Amino acid sequence: MLPGLMQDRPLRIIDIISFAATAHSTQEIVSKNVDEPISRHNYAATFKRVAQAAHMLVSLGVKSGDRISTLSWNTNRHFELFYAGPGLGLVVHTANPRLPDEHLIYTINHAGSRVLLLDRNMQAIYERIADKLETVENVVFLTDAERTPQGYQGYEALIADKPATYDWPLFDENTGAFLCYTSGTTGDPKGVVYSHRSVVLHGLAAGLSGALGFAAFDVVMPCQSLYHATAWGLPFAGPINGVKFVFPCDKFDGASLQALIEGEGVTFSGGVPTIWTMYLEYLRQTGGSPGTLQRVIIGGSAVPRDMAVEFDRLGVTVQQIWGMTETSPLGVVATPTPALAAEGDAAMKEQIWTRQGRMMFGIEMKIVSEEGEALPHDGEQDGALMVRGPWVLSRYFRADDDATDQDGWFDTGDVSTIDRFGFMRITDRKKDVIKSGGEWISSIDLENIAAGCPGVKVAAVAGIYHPKWEERPIMLIERHDGADVSEGDVRAYLKSRVATWWMPDRIFFEDVPMTATGKIDKKIIRDRHAHALDSA
Repeated sequence: MLPGLMQDRPLRIIDIISFAATAHSTQEIVSKNVDEPISRHNYAATFKRVAQAAHMLVSLGVKSGDRISTLSWNTNRHFELFYAGPGLGLVVHTANPRLPDEHLIYTINHAGSRVLLLDRNMQAIYERIADKLETVENVVFLTDAERTPQGYQGYEALIADKPATYDWPLFDENTGAFLCYTSGTTGDPKGVVYSHRSVVLHGLAAGLSGALGFAAFDVVMPCQSLYHATAWGLPFAGPINGVKFVFPCDKFDGASLQALIEGEGVTFSGGVPTIWTMYLEYLRQTGGSPGTLQRVIIGGSAVPRDMAVEFDRLGVTVQQIWGMTETSPLGVVATPTPALAAEGDAAMKEQIWTRQGRMMFGIEMKIVSEEGEALPHDGEQDGALMVRGPWVLSRYFRADDDATDQDGWFDTGDVSTIDRFGFMRITDRKKDVIKSGGEWISSIDLENIAAGCPGVKVAAVAGIYHPKWEERPIMLIERHDGADVSEGDVRAYLKSRVATWWMPDRIFFEDVPMTATGKIDKKIIRDRHAHALDSA
């Protein structure tokens, strides 16, 4: 075999921000921070701050291969650590502040982090768990000098006198860079280590026209948390394409997002459906317009069709995505194709609104039966969704065995279809699909239909024990503020839209529990209402 005669330079995350600092030096990074004025830096200045942050980390005694943990929102300082840490050969564990204390403690200890860097409004969380953190030696608050809590070290004070350049080390591109944990709704959270190679390749592919389609004219406001699978890779896909960033910190309410959209000319954003439910409600109440906002990507759970329709009416394109911590996380993005466009505009929109998306370069997908046989891509037959690729998990952190089969396929735990256009649609999670009297009911489909009922803010469906039918669906409805939708209204809405045997046996009106990553927590629902049908 003839060897290639090309240079063998490792793929390094630090080279992304170095490129942006040269090729897009004046492009802005705008950020809210906790109780501070909005900060503004360009890529050139940010690269200098990244170098200063690296010197600061070295001064705290960390070395290549060590782990550090962040407890931080979507801010410029958190973004800087996404480069300073991996640039040194450290692994950045993005801890999730919304996890229960026991899971948060577990992830930091399991990571073995030596330094914890956190936002000021995380102080209560830290002090609550501090005596249970086994490996943390230094704590740094991501604040300016003026607002650093008394008795603690502050980020800006620590980097202020540090050099603005760094001699970044070369190392193997398969070196670990980020450690992200699954939400742990069933057992302890599991750690996924992203490598420099996987992050760079994911960032390159994510910006392509068949995925997020970034350009230097985009103004990107990530509303997906930086601590959640590195905000779906936006901190890397963005600089590769020279976008302007607008970081909202922890302010995801409609009024705060609208102020940034109007003030900074935001063209692109992304987040879980809950954020956009609040945003659209704010626009309805104020009569406002999304202004410069052109595109929104939505993931974490299925997009209610009515949400996509409303955004479309406002002139904003909605693109669903699917992925998971184990896929870095992008797996599919709902982008149009000429073949789909030939079906007509209405058909194309319906396909994009009701499917999670089509595979992007770098991800292979297949669906298999319970016997492991590959199923056709006809949009009808559903099976276990299997994926593989250069940014897909091979083995969980500290696990003894691979998480893939002998051919490298990872079982996502999702049940899905793939149609002739290559679009994948999640029909349920394996653990959430409801088997009623030998027939399958998709909890996701039932939720999406119910979410279209006027007055319904969120609908959640779970299967619980039934003495005759084995399992039957129950439904939780969370109303919009001020809405008086009743059980009769919901049942009347569902009657013409679902099969009779799909109709939920009970409907409860209460707040829908969410996981730390913004997904409906079916485990809590099942536990809370486990005996609701015992006497049916």
